[in-house]
Amino acid sequence: MSSRKLKTALRWALTVVMVAAGANHFLNPAPYLGMMPAELPASTHAPLVYISGVFEVLGGLGLILPKTRRLAAWGLIALLVAVFPANLNMAINHLPLGDTAVPTWALWARLPLQAVAIAWAWWFTRSDPPGGATLS
Repeated sequence: MSSRKLKTALRWALTVVMVAAGANHFLNPAPYLGMMPAELPASTHAPLVYISGVFEVLGGLGLILPKTRRLAAWGLIALLVAVFPANLNMAINHLPLGDTAVPTWALWARLPLQAVAIAWAWWFTRSDPPGGATLS
């Protein structure tokens, strides 16, 4: 598979992942509400879950069009950084994912995966050089 085709396939995969994750904030908000840090006022939990869901959907959809791709990728990076404290809170306090208990190792394994997701989005902040994309 050429690097251009690989990059396109991975962009579409990230689009699907982000749109599905964002939609899930509205379809099943309980797990996201449960991971909110207690340091944030309770009155902000639901709005933040819905706002992050909106931005996940918008970021995912923004990856589709060349004109919005770079901005969408930077937005997804900002979002992934912004939600990191909730994922860290989940690991530190061994919080369930909604009604589902998650093994401790999995809670901690999610944290470096956040860096992978950031790198994945970062790839789409870069313009493809003339003549085709490279994997660098």
